[in-house]
Amino acid sequence: MLNILRKNAQSVVIQAIVVVIAIVFVFWGVGANLGNDSNVLAVVNDQEIAYRDFQQSYERAVEGYKQRLGGEIPQGFLESIGLKRQVLHQLIQSELLRQGAREIGVLISKEATQKKIQEMEVFNRDGQFDLSNYKAVLERNRLSPTAFENGIRKDLLTSRVIGAIGSFSSISEKEVQNWIEYTDQEIKLAYTSFKSDDYVSKVTVADNELQSWYATVKQNYKSQPQQKLQYLFFNYDDELQQVTVSDEAIRKYYEENGDKYSAPEQRRVRHILFRATAEDGPEVKTAKKSAAEDMLDRIKSGGDFDQLARQFSEDSSRNKGGDLGFFSRGKMVQPFEDTVFSMRKGEVSGIVETSFGFHIIKLEEILPGKTQSFGEVKGAIRKELEQQAVKAITFKTASTAYENIIRAGSLAKYSKKSGIPVSRTDFFTSNNPPKENIVSDPSFLQAAFKLRKGELSSIVETAQGYAIIFVDDTKASVVPELKDVHDRAVADFRKTKSVDLARIASEKMLKNARERQGWPLDLGQRESAYVKRFGPSDSIPDQVRKIAFQHAGTETFPENVITVGTTFYIYQILDSRLGKSSMDENARRNLARQLLAAQKNKLMTDWLGHLRNEAKIWINAKMLE
Repeated sequence: MLNILRKNAQSVVIQAIVVVIAIVFVFWGVGANLGNDSNVLAVVNDQEIAYRDFQQSYERAVEGYKQRLGGEIPQGFLESIGLKRQVLHQLIQSELLRQGAREIGVLISKEATQKKIQEMEVFNRDGQFDLSNYKAVLERNRLSPTAFENGIRKDLLTSRVIGAIGSFSSISEKEVQNWIEYTDQEIKLAYTSFKSDDYVSKVTVADNELQSWYATVKQNYKSQPQQKLQYLFFNYDDELQQVTVSDEAIRKYYEENGDKYSAPEQRRVRHILFRATAEDGPEVKTAKKSAAEDMLDRIKSGGDFDQLARQFSEDSSRNKGGDLGFFSRGKMVQPFEDTVFSMRKGEVSGIVETSFGFHIIKLEEILPGKTQSFGEVKGAIRKELEQQAVKAITFKTASTAYENIIRAGSLAKYSKKSGIPVSRTDFFTSNNPPKENIVSDPSFLQAAFKLRKGELSSIVETAQGYAIIFVDDTKASVVPELKDVHDRAVADFRKTKSVDLARIASEKMLKNARERQGWPLDLGQRESAYVKRFGPSDSIPDQVRKIAFQHAGTETFPENVITVGTTFYIYQILDSRLGKSSMDENARRNLARQLLAAQKNKLMTDWLGHLRNEAKIWINAKMLE
């Protein structure tokens, strides 16, 4: 329901601008000090930002990432992207926007706020605003009328500020034409590569150089710790004969756990992606969206989706015609998923924007959800219930043995007294355990390598049963002498030095080419087709294409060798021309609207940047630790 409220409270213009200037947390009372909380996180020109408001915004941001990442956030991810700092930055931007609005005379009356709320269908009953329904909806969403109305007022304020600042923007026909020519420019390259793999055999290995190099990297050769174990293993299967599961118990389990046997609906789609991420500027996003719209027109005109995806998509699925296979809800980012599960079989979507860029989606197949019958799963349930029951029996056996080991004083004495043999291993590392053995079970290994020499584990649960482990002996990690890893070190040395040789060779050739203003006679090269700034690159690496376009019209050869992994490229610009793409009047008007929106975004960003530079901002950094 909260999502419904948000959708009604934000205009299309606000949504578009918010993406660029990152003030997504301005809504729903963020930044408003609604209580007497003196726990202040920041102060912006004497206006306090309470830690409580920050925490609410942070929790919403975390929830948003959970949805985008399929329900689970990788460990350390939020810290790596600095989410706390991002949220605080957005709260400060929101406060600056409100203060700036007052400075330029933009105000929102109480009547305007009330009118906006009364127009929201979620609060209507029989076509009219209903006060009791309004209060009930807010209560269900744990929102006070004051907080909600403050949020609506701030929405309206944001919209009016955007309109006021944006009113200074304009796009001329000349600017539209310049952009068309910019995106339609084509270049043709001659290029060659120097791959480090081709130079491995040319590396000379001198003993003194190898010794010096090894001294700098020897920690990479440090051995893994090793253990030599004794252990007892109690297998579930050994005691299964003691377990009986009735048909009645199986039926009851099936009825109580019906969700486990229901497969959700799955859908299979193809897509064409024009990649644009948060790191890309407005001009890149505008170009990519324009390219996606042109592609959609081609598809609507009868273009083959499979072939167009293979040719133009900027996703790894392009080799399969954009085919993403079957998936259910919760597997894709929200805007993509919402679109897919609202489509009909065979339908092609409009332009769908996600954090990956701009998608065009075609729904190929729908696999309806299915619930397995009792008969289909009866055997599997029986086995599962048997495994549950036998665990208790096997654990009791292991517990009795463990108590007797303690009484006996050692695993060896217990074995001698009981006649139960103890299993043994030779020395091994955690990443290379004995195969075909319970020792390779991850839970077993994790427990074993936490123990020191002479220590006995507690009872360890594994996938197949319970284990009791004793560490007989250990070998610590050591940095080996060069002679002990000589062959491996030589191979690594050659690989490292081959990169240097490839780079030196490429730099020499580039110097020669720039001096001659032509390719050296002994240098073979490939010639590309004409390529644009965006889209298919005819196997030219994107880094090479990007730099070539930056120098088109000024330099025939690059200033420096271009490094892509361990391969080095040089190129020559053979030709530059305006492409032959055409743009009808509708497409041209659409492009003009996009360029105008981008200009408004930039004005808004610059204005907020100016406000921040002039502001007095204090932050309690310790609260963010």
